[in-house]
Amino acid sequence: MTDLATPPRLPTPRRTPIASPTPLLVVGLAIGAVFAVPAVYVAIRAFDVDRPLDDTYQEVVGPLWRTVQLGALVSVSAAAIGTLLAWATVRTDLPLRRFWRMALILPLVLPSFVGAGAFIAGLAPGGIIHDALDLVGITPPRRFRGLGASWLVLTVFTYPYVLLPVSARLVALRSNQEESARMLGFGPRQAFIRTTLPAIRPAILAGGLLVFLYTLSEFGAVQLLGYDTLTRVVFSTRRDDPSTSFAAAATLLVLAVAVVALERRLRGRSSPDGRVAGVAHRPTELGWRKVPATLTCIAVLGLGLLVPVLSLATWAGRGIQNGTVGFGELVTPALNTAVVAVLAAIITVAVVLPIAVETTRRPRVASSVAAGAVLGGFAIPGLVIALALAVIALRVTGFGWLYQTLGLLVIGYVIHFGSQALASSEQAVRAVPDRVREQAQLLEPNAWRRAATVEFPLMRPGLVAGGGLVMLATLKELPATLLLAPPGFVTLATEIWGGFGEGFYAETGAASLLLIALSTALTWLLVLRPTARR
Repeated sequence: MTDLATPPRLPTPRRTPIASPTPLLVVGLAIGAVFAVPAVYVAIRAFDVDRPLDDTYQEVVGPLWRTVQLGALVSVSAAAIGTLLAWATVRTDLPLRRFWRMALILPLVLPSFVGAGAFIAGLAPGGIIHDALDLVGITPPRRFRGLGASWLVLTVFTYPYVLLPVSARLVALRSNQEESARMLGFGPRQAFIRTTLPAIRPAILAGGLLVFLYTLSEFGAVQLLGYDTLTRVVFSTRRDDPSTSFAAAATLLVLAVAVVALERRLRGRSSPDGRVAGVAHRPTELGWRKVPATLTCIAVLGLGLLVPVLSLATWAGRGIQNGTVGFGELVTPALNTAVVAVLAAIITVAVVLPIAVETTRRPRVASSVAAGAVLGGFAIPGLVIALALAVIALRVTGFGWLYQTLGLLVIGYVIHFGSQALASSEQAVRAVPDRVREQAQLLEPNAWRRAATVEFPLMRPGLVAGGGLVMLATLKELPATLLLAPPGFVTLATEIWGGFGEGFYAETGAASLLLIALSTALTWLLVLRPTARR
C-alpha cells in the first residue's frame, strides 16, 4: 500500500543546459569590445576635466544649440522632401517616374563638403550660379554662409536617406486600405494622411534618424559655410585644450544616443500594417499637379546634383584651359583614396561577419551586445572616433607605434562604418538555407573548405553590397582622415578640403570630379558588375 502521509514524488524538472560559448562568439565579443573602445574612452575622458566647468560650459553650450538646431531643421526638411518624392515617384502617375526614382538618389554620390564648396564656387564672381543669376537680373548674394546655407546644402544632399526606405515601404505596402478610404469619400490627401502615413511612419523615422546623425557628425560642409557646431570645437581644441575637446565629443555622443533612443521609442509606438502588397498599385492621378510635381523633382535634382557638378566642371575646365590644373598631380591622391577605401571595405566585412553569423544562426544576448556595439559606431561621429583613437595611440602604453599610421586610419574607418556592413552581412548569412548547410556538412567535413565552396558563393552578393556601402562612405570621409592619416598621405577628400580652404576653385573642381568618377568606377567594378554576372 502506498503511504498516504507521504506525498507522491514528482519528477525532477530537467534543466536546460546553458549553451557554451562558441569560438565564433568569443571572437564576436572581442570585436564588439574594440568597437566600443572609442565611446568608453570619450566617456571616461569627459570626466577628467582640468579646467573650470564654467569655462567648458561656455565653450560648448553655444555650438551645442547650433548643432541641435541644424540637425532638427535638416532632418525635418529632408524627411518632408524624401517622403513627398517617394510618394510621387511610387504612387502617382508622375511623368518619367522610373527615371526620377533612380535620378533622385544620385545626390548621395557627392560628399556634402564637396557640395558646399561647389555652391561657394558657383556663387563666386565667374561661377556658374553667379553668372546665371546675373543674366536674369538677380543680384547674387554677397555671402553664402550661416544656418540657412548649411540647412540648404545638407538637406539637398541627405534627403535620399529618407527617400530610399520610404520608397521601399510604399512599394511593399498594400493599397486596399487607401482605396477603401477613397470609397468612403476621403480625398487623396486625407486618404494618405489617415492610412498611408501611419504605415510608412517607421521608415520616415529611420531615414530621419540617419539624416540627424549625419548632420550631427558633419564637419567639412559646416566649416566651409561658417556655421559653428560642436564638431568645430572637437577639432580646433583637440591639441591645446583636450578637456574641452573631449567634453564636446562626449556631448555629441550623448546627443546621438538620446536621438537614437527617441527614434526607437517613437517607432515602437507605431504599428504599421506588416502585410505586403499582392497586386500592383493603381497610380494616383495628379492631373494639373503634374507640372508642379515635375518642377519640384527638377529643382531638387538640380540643387543636389546638376548645379554642383556644373559648378565644379566649370572651374575645372577653366583651370585646364589656362594650364593651371592638370590631373597628373591628382594621381597619387586618387590611388591613395582607392586603396584605403577598398582595404577598409574588405577588412570591415571580414570583421563583422563573425558577429553576423552569431546573431543570425545562434542568437543570444552576448551576440546582440556585440552587434549593438558595432551599430553604435555609426551613431558616434567620425571625428569623435578619430579623436579617441588618436589620443589612445599617444597616451596608452604599447600603442604609440599606431599613431598616424595607415593601420590606425583603417581601424577608424572600420569602427565608424561597420554598421553599414553588418546588416548586409546578416542578410548574406540568411541566404544560406539550413538544409543546404546540413547537406554540406555531410559531404564536406572540413569547415573551411565547406565555407569556401558552398556558403561563401551564396553569401557573396550580400557581402559585396555591404562592402560597397563601406567603400563609398570611406571615399567621402574627411574628419577621420584629417586626424588619423599618416604624414604625406593625401586623399582626394583632404586635397579638396585644402583647396577650398585656400580658394583654389579650379584645383578643387578637378579633384572633386575625379572623386565622383572614382566612386562611380569602383562601385561598378567591385559592386554592380560582380552582382550582375550572377
